[in-house]
Amino acid sequence: MLDALTVATAVAALALAAWCGFAAYRDQPTKDWHFIGMAVVSLLATVQLIVGIVLLSRGEKPDQGTTIFVAYLIGAFACIPAAGFMSLAERTRWGSVTVAAGGIVLAVLQVRLYDIWGG
Repeated sequence: MLDALTVATAVAALALAAWCGFAAYRDQPTKDWHFIGMAVVSLLATVQLIVGIVLLSRGEKPDQGTTIFVAYLIGAFACIPAAGFMSLAERTRWGSVTVAAGGIVLAVLQVRLYDIWGG
């Protein structure tokens, strides 16, 4: 895995979590700007999914198993879009809380992906 991409994705996810957490603190739902932030973080997760698949197809293997690595890659890819869709269903401050929680979960998944790969 690319360490810089993993760190960038985790930092962007934590920044999104802080931003949406601040919106929840101010009793605001997710707004268009938050969805742009979610798109940026989702793009990073998509790039990481593609890089992971390319590395696996070239024959490189994660230390803790390919199946669990692919499962974590897919979970990281789907984390922010799922939180974004749930925030659309809940147009109160709790929608912002949902996205903030999704950002924290994505950052934790990045750490776990790093560990699974052998970092």
